[in-house]
Amino acid sequence: MLPDLKAKLSAYADAFNAADNELYAELIPNSGACGWLAKGIPLLECPDKTIEKTYYFRWWTLRKHWKDTPDGHILTEFLPPVGWAGPYNSINCPVGHHIRESRWLRDPEGWVKENVRFWMEKKGQTLAYSAWYASVIEDMLRLHPDPDFEGYCLERLIGLFEEREQISLHSSGLFWSEDGWDGGELSISGSGLRPTMNSYMCGDAMAISRMAARQGRFDISRRFAARAREIKEKMDRLLWDGDFYKVLPCGRDEEVPAERPPVPPENDVREELGYIPWYFGIPGPDKSIAFRHLTDEEGFAAPYGITTAERRHPRFMFAHPHECLWNGPVWPFATSQTLTALARHLREHGEAGIRAKDYYRLLHQYAASHRLLGEGGVERMWIDEDMDPFTGEWTARNILGADGWDHGRGCVERGKDYNHSSFCDLVLSGLLGIDARDGQLTADPMIPDGWDWFCVTNLPPRGGAVVYDRTGERYGLGAGLHILDGRE
Repeated sequence: MLPDLKAKLSAYADAFNAADNELYAELIPNSGACGWLAKGIPLLECPDKTIEKTYYFRWWTLRKHWKDTPDGHILTEFLPPVGWAGPYNSINCPVGHHIRESRWLRDPEGWVKENVRFWMEKKGQTLAYSAWYASVIEDMLRLHPDPDFEGYCLERLIGLFEEREQISLHSSGLFWSEDGWDGGELSISGSGLRPTMNSYMCGDAMAISRMAARQGRFDISRRFAARAREIKEKMDRLLWDGDFYKVLPCGRDEEVPAERPPVPPENDVREELGYIPWYFGIPGPDKSIAFRHLTDEEGFAAPYGITTAERRHPRFMFAHPHECLWNGPVWPFATSQTLTALARHLREHGEAGIRAKDYYRLLHQYAASHRLLGEGGVERMWIDEDMDPFTGEWTARNILGADGWDHGRGCVERGKDYNHSSFCDLVLSGLLGIDARDGQLTADPMIPDGWDWFCVTNLPPRGGAVVYDRTGERYGLGAGLHILDGRE
């Protein structure tokens, strides 16, 4: 018999509420958090209580960001208003994370699709920052199949892709972007032809091609499949240096050679964004060598997370007064992308360059980083912007607090409950391997050997469950993995 996990959710929510200073109450305040979450989120129990607690914490923080607007429900990045946001405090930079995470909601109210429509209809600044839309909408539709909605999105995704080409296409055939408009300010590599936007565009072209084929639009499907191949070929020529995908720094109108040229040493750096191509399944197994740097302490491995630039580079963590630096600090934004990419790499190419147990270790490390040490050494759950990789302190928070919470850079505790990353998806999709195909739940767990059981209930779209029980004694369903789609 499956356990009723609502009591577990209630205990976590009560503890989070009790420890919280609710500075910015939104649509669903703390008092209503447990009731709303119990109806909508997949409920989890697993042996790793650090991951389990953080899983519920991240759902508890995400529901704070729902906003009811005249243009439908949307998810925000910051709770307080910030001056660089669009209508209703909307920012498009984190939308890929918002949709990928929120797709796991049962969502009887239809808020997830309302959020998608907001961006598809350009009610916000849809192309202000680089972002990935088609691929994450396709991810959502695997859990919530809807051919009509797919057709609605397809028309708009084609238009957005073509508009981005007009704005950002470089003479090289790749896309040019500033690091700040990729959400990665003051990076070591700087602006130019970056693995960020180019991966997003390649991934979106592949997704548009598949969506068009399902819609019977085979001319569109072939055109975007060819476009994806062109972008991939250019990425391999200009961004892959034989060891890693790197930025090719250049000006917006600067011509570059057909093959990757030498890059000045001060900008020639491996950065965590070099793993983004695997998020979309772009590289083949021949490039798996890149993952050896992820677990190397001269590469990206640090005590409190994955650094955004390799530690061996002379400009690692260079001094600068700005609070949002991408020259080495740990960013949950980037960690989410990297772990999504790693899980896909492991499932598609096996343990080439890295092992499945490394995914679990990095996920556990990420879960454990969701902490803030307060007065008297009291620790509470926390998610913010960027983190010092060696102390675990929240960097932007410290800088902004020391500056008196300047309203020109956001309000008090600007980054509290920051919604620019994923975590729950990394557990459900990454660790437990839950997905859907043809309307049926599937699962391919990547759990450590020491786990004898786990259970996830209330999965979309019908309240299904995925249960693993090594002996069959815990849940009474028999030994092994069980997938219940909610119709039994």
